[in-house]
Amino acid sequence: MYRLTWLPLLCLIAVPLPAQARDTSHARMQARGQMAMGVDQNTSKHVFDDLSDGGRIELQADSVDSEAIAAIRAHLSTVASAFQAGNFTTPEFVHGGSVPGTGVMAAKRSAISYTFAPLPRGGEVRISTHDAEALHAIHQFLAYQRQEHHAMGHAMH
Repeated sequence: MYRLTWLPLLCLIAVPLPAQARDTSHARMQARGQMAMGVDQNTSKHVFDDLSDGGRIELQADSVDSEAIAAIRAHLSTVASAFQAGNFTTPEFVHGGSVPGTGVMAAKRSAISYTFAPLPRGGEVRISTHDAEALHAIHQFLAYQRQEHHAMGHAMH
């Protein structure tokens, strides 16, 4: 014999994770980033700008630290060359998986240019294209980077 019992319906509510729990994956990404870049991202500043013809990745040390500056410049120079060849393994490693926009950026590598330039405490990679699909992918890539790195970006120029 069975007895019927009324049970209240269970509701699932999305509750924001405490800052410590959220930062765990960010901390792991920062650690992988330090391995890939050779610089502590907590003592440097990333900026990911959308531009009308592409974008810009800037990384500068917070202080005048010649070792950090040299590491940043070497990293960004390598990134520019790798991206030009359609190789996005570094951002995939840093973020622990595929990064939005990189599939199209790799496929359209001949329509995109990547130019490294030194800055006072680091450097930048300027990304430019005249291809609409590549431009959209570049902006997806940069938006993801801003979000994941808790970084800045300036308004489109």
